[in-house]
Amino acid sequence: MSEQPRRPRKPGKPYRRPQKDPVRILAFEALRAVDERDAYANLVLPPLLRKARERDDFDARDAALATELVYGTLRRQGTYDAIIADCVDRPLREVDPPVLDVLGLGVHQLLGTRIPSHAAVSATVELARVVLGDGRAKFVNAVLRKVARDDLDGWLERVAPPYDEDPEDHLAVVHSHPRWVVSALWDSLGGGRSGVEELLAADNERPEVTLVARPGRATADELLGEEAAVPGRWSPYAVRLSEGGEPGAVDAVRENRAGVQDEGSQLVALALANAPLDGPDRRWLDGCAGPGGKAALLGALAAERGAFLLASEKQPHRAGLVAKALDGNPGPYQVIAADGTRPAWRPGSFDRVLVDVPCTGLGALRRRPEARWRRRPEDLDGFAPLQRGLLRSALEAVRVGGVVGYATCSPHLAETRAVVADVLKQFPDGELVDARPLLPGVPDLGEGPDVQLWPHVHGTDAMYLALIRRTA
Repeated sequence: MSEQPRRPRKPGKPYRRPQKDPVRILAFEALRAVDERDAYANLVLPPLLRKARERDDFDARDAALATELVYGTLRRQGTYDAIIADCVDRPLREVDPPVLDVLGLGVHQLLGTRIPSHAAVSATVELARVVLGDGRAKFVNAVLRKVARDDLDGWLERVAPPYDEDPEDHLAVVHSHPRWVVSALWDSLGGGRSGVEELLAADNERPEVTLVARPGRATADELLGEEAAVPGRWSPYAVRLSEGGEPGAVDAVRENRAGVQDEGSQLVALALANAPLDGPDRRWLDGCAGPGGKAALLGALAAERGAFLLASEKQPHRAGLVAKALDGNPGPYQVIAADGTRPAWRPGSFDRVLVDVPCTGLGALRRRPEARWRRRPEDLDGFAPLQRGLLRSALEAVRVGGVVGYATCSPHLAETRAVVADVLKQFPDGELVDARPLLPGVPDLGEGPDVQLWPHVHGTDAMYLALIRRTA
């Protein structure tokens, strides 16, 4: 067979293979997992970083940049989508999700970091060439060059409606929250514009890593010996890693004598543990124990008093996490997989009961920024029967003179005060206990008797707590 004549090479630059940037590829993979599998970044990112650290060319600075790119892009997704929409000639729903993820990473580098504009565009286009191909990389390049013409403030003036015309939509675009979430948080918080703006801004800040020293097994002083460790604000067992330290490097965490736990969650457990009782204090119940943080703290506190803790969790795999968190607890405890609305225990069996009920998670948007884009107003209707059922079961499980703690990591009124009020109408043998004195030193706790914590006020997740004593 005769050799075919070669086609002459077109004049111009030779083809250059795209440069693979492990940091941005990792960030893109994390965003795709969040989008495709409804995964949470705080669960997806750590194993990706651990695998990347096995490479010689991936260090702590790379890990920090990858983390900032992922969380920054997710937190500001609503704002960035509004800006991207202004730069394309089609509805965003017609842009492929992987392309939007690459664009989001690029816009965050341009408007949310100190990376120089030319470097942000160049690096993102190289990423697009690797993960999307040369054709779509040209589209990414064209959009990012439009975005680079202005800074964030300039873009917000352009894409956000004026506050005077539509306050909620203005805040939704500027602070990157769905409009319905802005409205719900504003209702729960009350007050004027400044308070809700501070709350929405706090949701977009990177939270510190907070550790809990489990009583009888570790002390806050021990944890304060770690690098960049500072005392917690309110809990005597809390220590903050102010520089975003790695909890897995802390001996007490590896040995399960301490754990990672937001200070708001610690305060909820401490308030229940310290609530005054009429009668004995021997049996405690955590009725929604997964994944185990509060159960581990309650177990340690119960052990100091010689009390028994039963930790119940409906989902078996989450019950396994609870068992792992309680492993090594010095006092008596048991972990079971059971439905709290169909109790596996007799009525009136416990002196203290905690139900930290499933909810929308709107109080933890700092830690799970993607949750704001997944939740819908109709989700509240789905949680409502479960929340009420769990509180009713808790009130039946506690003895006369005992105390129930109803907690939720959401400040939405439909998940907090409305639930408590509805259940107490049906359960007249319960009376609210003023929870505020049980959070000593914590300011701005409102009129009571329940307590609502806030990220912008207390530096915690927006935990809610109502304490109820069974009277008859």
